[in-house]
Amino acid sequence: MIPSGLELLAIPIFISGVLILYKGSNILVDGTSKTAAKLGVSTLIISVLLVGFGTSAPELAISVGAAIQKDSGISLGNVIGSCIANLLLILGLSAIIRPIKINKGILKREMPIVLGVAFVLLISSYASLLDNLHLFGGIIFLILFIMFIFYFIQCANKEKRKEKSINTGKTGKNILFIIIGIIAVIIGAELLIISSVTIAELLSIPTFIIALSIVAVGTSLPELAVSVTAAYKGESDIAVGNVLGSNIFNILLILGIAALFIPLNAVASLDHIIILVVVTLVMFPILYTGHTISRKEGVFMLVFYGIFIWYAFFGYTYFI
Repeated sequence: MIPSGLELLAIPIFISGVLILYKGSNILVDGTSKTAAKLGVSTLIISVLLVGFGTSAPELAISVGAAIQKDSGISLGNVIGSCIANLLLILGLSAIIRPIKINKGILKREMPIVLGVAFVLLISSYASLLDNLHLFGGIIFLILFIMFIFYFIQCANKEKRKEKSINTGKTGKNILFIIIGIIAVIIGAELLIISSVTIAELLSIPTFIIALSIVAVGTSLPELAVSVTAAYKGESDIAVGNVLGSNIFNILLILGIAALFIPLNAVASLDHIIILVVVTLVMFPILYTGHTISRKEGVFMLVFYGIFIWYAFFGYTYFI
């Protein structure tokens, strides 16, 4: 949060964050596509593993930091809200900018994993593996995360192919672009988070709601910048792989680490976890219809996300 007395800096900080995100995402997308071509693996694999991890850095910093400070509301709310924003807000906006063609590998490999991870979160919450048995649950999540990483490394090795005769530049330079791009989108996101939280607190919005909505969207801004830029450039695998990889990292790695420190009080957030599972299930028919996310489907996803935000702010008191 911006120090007291300097709240008026929130708007210029917000604008600076947007500009840094824009430039960083451009560098990151270019570096990713060239690195994939140079190494002879698909951009989907690179996006799920490397870009997905890099763009999850803000969620990692905030959720784990909140867990260390014994604030389970921010820790869990940020991850759930970010995962829902990734699927509905980010892919929805990306599809509106340019319809996203879906790689068949996503339907056979990535989406079932994302759905399975969402169900693991739901079942673990019911079984108190993130509450009373949080240490045990955290270890299970981290073991599953390590298994996921090994699986995708094997997939990358199987997909290796001969380098095409195209100008991809030097591998070291492309990897440097990826690193610079990730750092830039993280810095840009951090500036946006600081300014957004400052504005929200000035408006007296509750902490949990800030975590579930504003902070969650803020920490998803790297994914948003990368996926929207990738969609605009016609790099559908990067646009989708970045989002799916980020969700897997968010749930298994970030919640796994956070659960090692404190009970996450996941039982109290079962309604939002169920929404995440439902959203993930809804993505299957959207992806299967013509193997494309159309602009109309993108609009539907944004409307769905709007309903979720309404529920986050008003739903609980409304239904009581």
